Amino acid sequence: MSPDKGTESHNAPQPLALTMGEPAGIGGEITVQAWRALLSTPVPDTTFFVIDDPARLAALARQIGLDVPIEPIGAPAETVAVFPRALPVLPMAVPTAVAPGRPARENAAAVVDSIRRAVDLVRAGEAAAVVTNPIHKQTLYDGGFGFPGHTEFLADLAGGGATPVMMLACPGLRVVPVTVHLSLARAAATLSTAAIVHAGQVTAAALRNDFAIARPRLAVAGLNPHAGEGGALGREEIDIIAPAVAELRGAGIDVAGPAPADTLFHARARGAYDAALCMYHDQALIPLKTIDFDHGVNITLGLPFVRTSPDHGTAFEIAGTGRASPVSLLAALATAGSMARARATARHRSVA
Repeated sequence: MSPDKGTESHNAPQPLALTMGEPAGIGGEITVQAWRALLSTPVPDTTFFVIDDPARLAALARQIGLDVPIEPIGAPAETVAVFPRALPVLPMAVPTAVAPGRPARENAAAVVDSIRRAVDLVRAGEAAAVVTNPIHKQTLYDGGFGFPGHTEFLADLAGGGATPVMMLACPGLRVVPVTVHLSLARAAATLSTAAIVHAGQVTAAALRNDFAIARPRLAVAGLNPHAGEGGALGREEIDIIAPAVAELRGAGIDVAGPAPADTLFHARARGAYDAALCMYHDQALIPLKTIDFDHGVNITLGLPFVRTSPDHGTAFEIAGTGRASPVSLLAALATAGSMARARATARHRSVA
C-alpha cells in the first residue's frame, strides 16, 4: 500500500482525529474529561479535535458539571491554536436527541460518518492518527451498517486488501490475539499456520515502524494446557503453531514458542519479548486486563494509518453520570501520537 500524504510529512506534529462514538454511551464525557486532563498534565505533542455535535458536547459537559468551553473549527489545522482555550470540535450533526444509555438507530449514520471523516482527514494529511470512541454494534447494525465492527470497516476504508491485526497494549505488555471474536470451539477449529504467520509478520513490522523497536522479539503461546505436553493434550502445537514459528523464524523474525500460556505473562517472562501472539481472545485479554485494566489500549495494526481506541465499551449503565474514567482514552491518545511520530520518522528515514 502506498503511503498517505500525511505520513510523508516530517514537520510539526499534527492533531489527532477523535471520533464521536456511540452518542448515548460514555464517549462524549470521556472526551471532555480528556481535554481537561491534557490541559493540566499535557502529553508532549498531543492535541486532538473531535468529530461530533458541538451543542451536544456543551450540554453534556454542563450535565456532568464540567466547565469545558467548546469551539467549533472549520479544519483540523485550527486545532493547535484552539486547544489551549477550548475543546476543538469539527461539527457533525446528531439527527436525534440523545438520551444517555438509550442508543437510537437514527444516529447510526452520524457515528459511521464520524469514523469515515476521521480516516479521510488522516489520509489527506490533515490529522496524524485516528482515535475511535466506543461504538455500539447492534445500533449500527439496526441503522444499516454492513460490517462486523470497527476493524472491518477501517480495513475497507483503507482499501488495497488490508488484513488488519488487533493488538492490545498497556505499560509492560502487548498482546495480539490471532483469532478474535469467536467461540472457543470455533477459535480452535479455525486456527491456522497461515493466520499465525500473518499476525506475526504484521506485528513485527508494526513494532519496528510504529513503536521504534529495531529488533522486535515475539513470543507465541500454545493453545492447549502446557502447550500440548508433546501431543498428549492436543496436537495443535505440533501441527499448526510450531510450523508457524519456524516460518516466522525463517523470515528473520526473532520469535520463541509455542510456550505454555500459564507461564508466559508473569513479570520475568514479559521481559523476554516485545509482544505475545495469543491463540484466542481471552488468552490475550485476561493477562492484559489483570495487569493494567485502566490503561489498556486497542490498536489496529496493518493499516496505512494509525488507529487506536480505549479498551472498553460504551458503558451505558453509567453514561451521563460523570462517573466514566477518561484514563483509557488518554492512553489511546498518547499511544496514537507516539505511533504516528514513530511511523513518520521511519518513513522519513526510508525515503532519505
